[in-house]
Amino acid sequence: MAKPNKKGPTKTVEVFCAKCKKKLFKYRKGGKGSLVKCFKERIVEDFTVTACQCPGCEQIFAREQLIRGTPAYKMIGGKVTMK
Repeated sequence: MAKPNKKGPTKTVEVFCAKCKKKLFKYRKGGKGSLVKCFKERIVEDFTVTACQCPGCEQIFAREQLIRGTPAYKMIGGKVTMK
């Protein structure tokens, strides 16, 4: 399988916790679908203290995985929103 594009898309989205609305990170997202996974190399700003855990309500919102040989966060359905 091909690795994700290093440069990546230019459009950035802000990712928030669905429960407490705390900002989690800014991410360079490609496409117009829902947020299923976040490649770590595309995260512009990270506001989390512990990986995959909301700094506000401390709920786990994702799991760390290797997707196509690249480290990524696999989002748990309904735990995050984006703008």
